[in-house]
Amino acid sequence: MSASTASAEFELTEEQEELRREIRRFAEREIAPHVREWDEHSTFPTEIVRQLGQMGLLGVIFPPELGGSGMGYVEYVLAIEELSRVDGSVGIIVAAHNSLCTNHLYLAGNAEQHKRWVTRLASGEWLGSWGLTEPGAGSDALGARTTAVRRDNGWVLNGSKTFITNGGKADCALVIAVTDREKKSHGLTAFLVEKGTPGFRPGKKEDKLGLRASDTSELIFEDCFVPDENRIGAEGEGFIDSMRVLDGGRISIAALALGIAHGAYDAARKYAKERKQFGKAIAEFQAIQFKLADMATQLEAARQLTLRAARKKTAGEKVTLESSMAKLFASEAAVRICDECVQIHGGYGFIKDYPAEKFYRDVKLCTIGEGTSEIQRMVIAREILK
Repeated sequence: MSASTASAEFELTEEQEELRREIRRFAEREIAPHVREWDEHSTFPTEIVRQLGQMGLLGVIFPPELGGSGMGYVEYVLAIEELSRVDGSVGIIVAAHNSLCTNHLYLAGNAEQHKRWVTRLASGEWLGSWGLTEPGAGSDALGARTTAVRRDNGWVLNGSKTFITNGGKADCALVIAVTDREKKSHGLTAFLVEKGTPGFRPGKKEDKLGLRASDTSELIFEDCFVPDENRIGAEGEGFIDSMRVLDGGRISIAALALGIAHGAYDAARKYAKERKQFGKAIAEFQAIQFKLADMATQLEAARQLTLRAARKKTAGEKVTLESSMAKLFASEAAVRICDECVQIHGGYGFIKDYPAEKFYRDVKLCTIGEGTSEIQRMVIAREILK
C-alpha cells in the first residue's frame, strides 16, 4: 500500500463530513441546552429520541427497504461520536438500539422477522433493548440463569436481566435465555419479547454515576410465554450470535468513548485559553500545553483505530480483533482525557457549573460496558495468538 493510498483510506468523504456537521448542529441546538437538567433528574430524552428517529439515526446501518438509512459503520461512528460529544447519554441510547437490539435481529432473524420488527426499529417507530447481562452473569455470559422452556408451540421465560440500556423505555427487548444448559455455548437462545407481553416487565431503574439521562433497568420475566416465531436465530445459537453482535457493538462503545473524550478535550482547550493565572492564559504554560498535546494525540489515535474497525465492518470483514482493540484503546484513552480535563479546570472541574465533571462521570462506563477492558485484552490475546 502506497503512502497516498494509506492516507486516503482514513479520510472522510464530503458526504460523511456533511453528516458530521449536520449531527453536530442538531446536538448543539437541541441537546446541549438540556444536558445538565437531564443529568440531574435522570430524565430520559423522549422527544430527542423521536427526532433522532426522524433523522434516520435509529437505523443508520440498516438498508432502506427495512426502514434504515442504508449507511455504513463509519457514518454510524460519526453519529455516535457527535451525539456523545454533547451528551453521552444520547449516544448510548442510539448505540444500544442500533448495534445490539436491531442488529441482532438483522443478523440472526429471518425475512418475516425483519419485516415485522426491524422495519419498526430502524425507522424509529420503536426503541429497542438487548438483554444478555444478569446479576450473576456479566463477563461470564455463559453463567446466565434466565431460562426458556418449550411449551405449546412456544417458550416460557423465567429470570431477569440487569444493566439493560433502554430497558424501561423500549418497545421490545431481545433477550438471551438458557434452553439447554448441558450444551454450554450452544445452549442459549435469543427471543424477541414485545412490551406488554404478560409476564414481562421492567424492574428497578438504576441510579447511576454517569450517563444518567439514559435508562438502565432490570428486565423481569415471570412465566412469560413467547411463541416460537419470536425465537431469533437457531435454537442454541443465541450466545454465538451475541458474540457476532458484540463485534459491532464494541465499535459503537469506542465511538461513545471517542465522543465523550472529544467533548472533554474541546472543553479543556477552551478553558485553558480563557483561564488566566499569573497574568496570562494557562494555555501558555508548558505543563498545560503538554497535557493538551497528549490529549489530542490520544484522541486521534483512538479515532483512527475506531474508523479502521468501522471500515472493515462495513466491508463485511471479520472485526473481532479490530473492534476489541478500538474499544480497549478508545475507552481507556477517553478516561485519561477526561481526567486531564478535570485537572486543567482545577477546582472548577469539580463543580457542576462546568462540563468537565460530567464528562469524567460519563466516560467510565466505556471501560466496562459491552466487555470490560480485561475482557478486551483476553479477546485480543486470543486473536493474535491463533
